[in-house]
Amino acid sequence: MPELIPIDDPADPRVAPYLQVRERDLVGREGGFIAEGEVVLRVLLGEDERIQTRSLLLAENRVRRLAPMIADLPDEVAVYVASQAVMDAVVGFHIHRGILAHGERPADPGVAALLAGLSPRALVVALFGIANHDNMGGLFRNAAAFGVDAVLLGAGCCDPLYRKAIRVSVGAALKVPFARLAPGDEAMDLLTAAGFEPLALSPRGAEPLAGVVRPGRAAVLLVAEGPGLPAEILDRCRTLAIPMASGWDSLNVAAASAIVLHELTKG
Repeated sequence: MPELIPIDDPADPRVAPYLQVRERDLVGREGGFIAEGEVVLRVLLGEDERIQTRSLLLAENRVRRLAPMIADLPDEVAVYVASQAVMDAVVGFHIHRGILAHGERPADPGVAALLAGLSPRALVVALFGIANHDNMGGLFRNAAAFGVDAVLLGAGCCDPLYRKAIRVSVGAALKVPFARLAPGDEAMDLLTAAGFEPLALSPRGAEPLAGVVRPGRAAVLLVAEGPGLPAEILDRCRTLAIPMASGWDSLNVAAASAIVLHELTKG
């Protein structure tokens, strides 16, 4: 069991990364992120060496339950323990889960390098305009559930390592590798250069999703609800449609991703 460091003062500089969590989440954390809850902590402390844990902040009444999970933490990971009242004062709201961790954000490998390192039969998801953290978390959860190898983040996408997105993803945002398109990057050029066939969902898709044979390297393009993907991108994609009842032509993007990824990975 690592040394438990008691925190009695909400202004203690050792827990500065946890001060006013919501406000700090919005302005950024200088290469770090905050993870919340037992399920997410279990993922964070798992085998993935890309993600490093800097410290934990636990409510006193959570320590006994988490003891087996934190027993083998390396010495450099500080474990701070506070009363519920002190923890709430640090965080700035009632943190009923009583479990927070400060992690180190992995370096972005760049889209080209990430794609180049994938297997000959890889499945990636490319996201555009996903600004809602619930949707981002749901998309990463689905990506992990269906064995997606990587996620690409295009223009207008929010941060998958925002605390709420990590929580909604049940930790999947910490597991599925991702890279953000740099200014000047063209997603379609990078995907085709790496041998990926782009598949886009559209109400006017040329093929029904059911029965589609997955190509060796496939990229599923998803966009926030609204205008959809631009025509110049759709023209370069194989377009697929999910059949729906009369009067309906779209789904929430996370729901749509689950359907298409299930279809592409079944059997």
